[in-house]
Amino acid sequence: MEVTRTLARYVVNAEFKDVPAPVRLEGTRSILNWLGCAVGACRHEAVDCALDALGPFSGTREATILGRPEKVDILLASLLNGISSHVFDFDDTHLRTIIHPSGPVASALFPLAERIKMTGAELLHAFILGVEVECRIGNAVYPEHYDVGWHITGSTGVFGAAAAAGKILKLDEQQMTWALGIAGTQSSGFREMFGTHCKSFHPGSAAKNGLASALLAQKNFTSSNQVIEAKRGFANVMSTRRNYDEITQNLGKTFEVSINSYKPFACGIVIHPAIDACVQLKKENGLSGAEVEKVELTVASLVLELTGKRTPQVGLEGKFSVFHSCAVALLFGAAGEKEYSDAMVRDPKVVALRDKVDAAIDKKLRDDEVHARVTLKDGRILTKYIEHAIGSKEVPMNDAQLDAKFHVLADDILGAAQAGRLLAMTRGIESLKDASGICRLSVPGN
Repeated sequence: MEVTRTLARYVVNAEFKDVPAPVRLEGTRSILNWLGCAVGACRHEAVDCALDALGPFSGTREATILGRPEKVDILLASLLNGISSHVFDFDDTHLRTIIHPSGPVASALFPLAERIKMTGAELLHAFILGVEVECRIGNAVYPEHYDVGWHITGSTGVFGAAAAAGKILKLDEQQMTWALGIAGTQSSGFREMFGTHCKSFHPGSAAKNGLASALLAQKNFTSSNQVIEAKRGFANVMSTRRNYDEITQNLGKTFEVSINSYKPFACGIVIHPAIDACVQLKKENGLSGAEVEKVELTVASLVLELTGKRTPQVGLEGKFSVFHSCAVALLFGAAGEKEYSDAMVRDPKVVALRDKVDAAIDKKLRDDEVHARVTLKDGRILTKYIEHAIGSKEVPMNDAQLDAKFHVLADDILGAAQAGRLLAMTRGIESLKDASGICRLSVPGN
């Protein structure tokens, strides 16, 4: 079975005219959501640290760090934009695999667009193909690959970035096969890093390494032709199970970006049902949080495995605490980036309520399902069952909600007027003659 070559052949020969309009629309929504997250987090300390460390070694300074005035070379830009797009943990999610698909792919494509002129339609097509590649590979090895500790966004995202960049570079079938191989040998990212800067480094590194893979393959740098399926290749080394049909069947007939989802809350997606329940209880009952005696959650198994941090000390750790997340939801009716600051996780009022939250596992519950029970000091008991959390496939964020989220993220960086122009340009990406205009408009004052 030639899994790698079959995938490479598809990417090389795929044509934009064969992508259905609804798929193009979802691809555009994914890019818009990614862009808002990247611009919104451009001043995060993780971006500052990485730029301070690596900026002095940049090559030709031709690529934009989204939301910032500095320019760096395209490889460093892909790393930095990948970090900023993910560090808020507010980016998109392919719910079947928990891959955050846009970060690695879009972060590789936009710096390349500043070096090689491409239309918005060309970039959008390459983006859709890159998402297809990373998510299909993820489908083939999830959940076993994830369960042993790999951060699947980093480990599969590098393939997507290589495929997308390779499409723009017009690699032939052999070169694209090599590009996937070069990408695969750089596949990495450990779940151990969650709650640190390294979590966002994973999609950034995947973007940079995937872009480099395509550039190397363009110059006929060789690799194995079977990086995915070989005995010592990706699927066999990095997973205890693999299903290659998930990669090769129905190529061009189904599109993984069609089932992409977007976060209303800036934290691990498995917490979203619990936050949704607490926000609804607060609004329905006019709660301030001070009247709460205790909060009891019944959650799916993955919730405590991924987000069971009882006493987070910094904001990034708070994003992996179902206890902190429910506390801020009850206190403020929100769980945006402001609710995950370092100061917020140490706020005495938040800590006091956080200590009143408990969670128990029900293995029968789906990941987007929760039962919440809030006992008040006056003896009243409030309950809420969430069958599907907002942002799920069943209760998706609509365009108005995505636009509002974009403004919340980008207005503080660009100002509302410029953010509005950037939003409109990105919504119309398919008609752009020069996709790099999005990069230019993402810089404050342009």
